[in-house]
Amino acid sequence: MSSIPLITEPTLHTDPADALAQVQRIYQQQINLLRDAMQRFVAGETPTEHVRAYYPFVRMQTSTVSRKPSAFAYGFVEGPGRYETTLTRPDLFANYYLEQFRLLRASHDVELEVGVSTQPIPIHFSFAENDHIEGSLTQERRTLMRDVFDLPDLSSMDDGIANGTWEPRPGEAQPLSLFTAPRVDYSLHRLRHYTGTQPEWFQNFVLFTNYQFYIDEFLRLGHSEMAREDSEYIAFIEPGNVVKRRKGLHAKPGDELGVAPPRLPQMPAYHLVRADGSGITMVNIGVGPANAKTITDHIAVLRPHAWMMLGHCAGLRNSQQLGDYVLAHAYVREDHVLDEDLPLWVPIPALAEIQLALQQAVADVAQVPEDQLKRIMRTGTVASTDNRNWELLPDNMPQRRFSQSRAVALDMESATIAANGFRFRVPYGTLLCVSDKPLHGEIKLPGMANHFYRERVDQHLRIGMRAIDILREGGTQRLHSRKLRSFAEVAFQ
Repeated sequence: MSSIPLITEPTLHTDPADALAQVQRIYQQQINLLRDAMQRFVAGETPTEHVRAYYPFVRMQTSTVSRKPSAFAYGFVEGPGRYETTLTRPDLFANYYLEQFRLLRASHDVELEVGVSTQPIPIHFSFAENDHIEGSLTQERRTLMRDVFDLPDLSSMDDGIANGTWEPRPGEAQPLSLFTAPRVDYSLHRLRHYTGTQPEWFQNFVLFTNYQFYIDEFLRLGHSEMAREDSEYIAFIEPGNVVKRRKGLHAKPGDELGVAPPRLPQMPAYHLVRADGSGITMVNIGVGPANAKTITDHIAVLRPHAWMMLGHCAGLRNSQQLGDYVLAHAYVREDHVLDEDLPLWVPIPALAEIQLALQQAVADVAQVPEDQLKRIMRTGTVASTDNRNWELLPDNMPQRRFSQSRAVALDMESATIAANGFRFRVPYGTLLCVSDKPLHGEIKLPGMANHFYRERVDQHLRIGMRAIDILREGGTQRLHSRKLRSFAEVAFQ
């Protein structure tokens, strides 16, 4: 027999705020049950029955294809049926859930049903942020914990919905969201591990880079913003959840818990925080498509408004100069890490809103008239490879493929980030800077590279930040383009 918590009957709601409040009540009730049982287990008590708690769900049903027209590409279902999803962390996702509920009500004018699902909450996903419970248990107690509590079940957290391969079983509801609650929780825990910061600090605009030089400059800019009382940003967060508040703002409870780690995590993240969450997160993903896929797999559950790649690339055209920019409008995907999730025959389109913002940002920051941008920026195809030493392959086969594709630049991450943006319906873009020209004898040399970095990194980063300003000013809802959504799409953005 399992120790089943008190399960409330599902409730119906016409007010999105009431629906959210009920989700929060159910989640807190279930989490409290797990945490209380875990505390007693750590103290030495062994439950006589399995302890189990469940995620809340939201459900809607409609019997017609008709709906109210919407200016957005999301917020509605495609036809009659029953639709539902499990939910987690309604504290972290409160504004997001409220907006999705509001749009469903506006589109379909149906009641939202909220209740306790049949999906167990794994005990690891119930731990509070600063809990490190397992470290205080003996090996015997850690083994016993597997019998007492539910553990993460990978079968409940795959990406079939996002990949478009999920098929409902007979009688099963259609999904409302790309991600189930366990899948979201899994990524929230992975983000802490890989970036060294809490998911709560992540902002709605994300910049990725493959060079520490950009992070050094972002650090300088972040601390500079915190010294200004009139800054639009209210805090700057570094790995270890080290919080620096804007000048004139008092520290908040919990700030003192942040401690710089003895060594940086695999993909450290830095957050320039705005009060409304529309600030800038920057992540150093390092080199290679595996890291690029890993981090975007997890950031995607936070539903950012956009992510963009700022980094260095090899220029493939003789007409390019070191320091020139490349605005990607197409990608050659030789990274291979997404081949099983997103077939190579799927095109990755350029998104007009992102492209225009990046182009305008280059003109603004570099102070170059738009009709002269071609002097410093090339728009074209970027190839991403998983072979850092592609130049050494025999018979020049990669060079032939890159030439046939009309590629103007080569790196190891951009196609992965764009493809995962397409896959997860997160608007994406790429602006690279030419740091070497291997086909033309201009390879990276220490002195030349250091001079180049000093000359270009500051400008390149400011271009990325200016592009975010432009996107923010233009309204974020228009970013979530219909280009990213299929004809059988989930309702949640």
